[in-house]
Amino acid sequence: MLNPVTDSLIAELRAALPAATFRPDAPHYLEEPRGLYPGQAGLILAPASAEYVSTILRAASAARVGVVPYGGGTGLVAGQVATEGPAPILLSLERMTEVRAVHPSENVLVAEAGATLARIHKAAEDHDRLFPLSYGSQDTARIGGGLAVNSGGLNVLRYGTARDLCLGLEAVLPDGQIWHGLRRLRKDNTGYDLRNLLIGSEGTLGVITAAALRLYPRPAARATALMVVPDPKTALALLARAGQIAGETVSAFELISGTGLHFLNEAGLDHRPPFDTIPDWMVLTEIATGQGADPAALIEVIFAGALEAGEVTDGIVAGSGPQRDALWYLREAIPAANRRIGAIASHDISLPLSEIPGFLDRAAPALYALGPVRINAFGHLGDGNLHYNLFPPPGGDRAAFSDIAPKATRIVHDLVHDLGGSFSAEHGLGRLKVGELERYGDPARLSAMRAIKAALDPNGIMNPGAVLRPAKV
Repeated sequence: MLNPVTDSLIAELRAALPAATFRPDAPHYLEEPRGLYPGQAGLILAPASAEYVSTILRAASAARVGVVPYGGGTGLVAGQVATEGPAPILLSLERMTEVRAVHPSENVLVAEAGATLARIHKAAEDHDRLFPLSYGSQDTARIGGGLAVNSGGLNVLRYGTARDLCLGLEAVLPDGQIWHGLRRLRKDNTGYDLRNLLIGSEGTLGVITAAALRLYPRPAARATALMVVPDPKTALALLARAGQIAGETVSAFELISGTGLHFLNEAGLDHRPPFDTIPDWMVLTEIATGQGADPAALIEVIFAGALEAGEVTDGIVAGSGPQRDALWYLREAIPAANRRIGAIASHDISLPLSEIPGFLDRAAPALYALGPVRINAFGHLGDGNLHYNLFPPPGGDRAAFSDIAPKATRIVHDLVHDLGGSFSAEHGLGRLKVGELERYGDPARLSAMRAIKAALDPNGIMNPGAVLRPAKV
C-alpha cells in the first residue's frame, strides 16, 4: 500500500531541493484534455535536473509515496492524472527543456524530456535537419511524454514511431539510480535493451529525463494531394500503387471519411471545401524528396494510373504552400470538430492493413443497431492506425447515449482483437485502458510485464494505476 505525502517528507524535500522546484497548485496539473478524469496531487514538483529527479524518487521510494510523471499533459488516456489512492507527488518536467546538443553530421539531437516537439523541430531546422515526429499538440507536448507513450503521429509510415526515433535515454529509476544511457549509437548489443523497455512504459518504470534523437535530412520538395476513392479497400490499392512508384518517399497516407468533412461544417470550423459535393472517402497523401527528384511528377503519375484503374475518381494536387496547408488543415481539424460535437465513444485502434476494409464493413452495422449514431473513421491508413469514433445524431446530446458507450467499445475492441489488431495504437493505455489490457492481453506477456514492474519498482510508486493495476499486498 502507498502512503500519502506527509509533512516530514515535504520537509525532507525542501531541505534537499531548490525552492523553485516547488510549484503552486494549479488546475491544469490535475486535468486531462477530455475532462473525464479529475486528478489529485499531494505535492507538485518541477525539478531542473536528473539529479534532482533522483533525489525525489529516492525519497518517495523510501516513504512509499506514489509519483506521477507529468509532461505536457496532452495524453488522452488519463496517464498523467492520479484518480485513486493517496494523493501522490506530481513530478513535472516543465523546467527541463534544454536542447543539450545537436550533431548534424551524425543526424542526432540530444534534448531534455521537457522540451516541446516544436522546440526540437526548430533546433533541427536551424541545422537544416528534420525531426519527423509530429502531431497536433506539438507546441505543448513534451518529448519525454511522447517517448513514455511511444507516440506516433502523421509520419509513422516513413519514419516510424517515437521508439524508432530514439537512440539513447537518460532516465531515473524508481530507487533513484540515474541511468546514463544517452548513447548516439545505431548499434549497441550489450545486454537487455533498457531504452526500449522504458519507451512505452508510460512512467511506470522510471522517469525519462533526456533523449538522443534521430534526425533526417530536410526534404527539398514536397507534393500533397487529396484524392477521392470509392472505398477503403480501394484506398489500400492506391497505397500499394503509391509505394510501388514513390517508394519510401511516401511520408503520409491519411484516410478521411466524408463524415469528417461534414463535421467541420457542423462544428463551425472555417475551411475551404475541397469538392462541390463531399465524397464518402478520401485519401490525403504526401511525397517528400531530396534534391534532384520531383515529388509533383510522382504524384501525377500515381494519380493518372489510379484514375485509369478506377482507384480514384477525383482529386486535388496542391500547387503551392498555402494550398498544401489548406489540405492538411482538413485532416488536422477533424479532432477539433470531434471535440465540439462530442463523442459517445472514441477508439484508437490498429489493424493489419488487409483487415481494415472488413473491420469497417462489420463494425458499422453492429454499432448502428445500438441506436441512431454516427461514425467518424479516419486516421493513418498507411500504418494501419484508425481513429474510430461514435457520435450522436445531429443536434443530439452525447449524454443521452452514455448507456451504449461501453457496448460500442466492446463491439469495436472485440472485433479488432478477432482480426489480430490492437485496441491501443498510439495513445497508450494510461488508466483508461487497464481493464482492456487484462481482457485482451496475452497471459504470458502480462505475467512478464508484472514481473518487470515488481523488479524495477518493488514499492509500486511509479505512476500507480497506469498500465497495470497495483499489486495487492
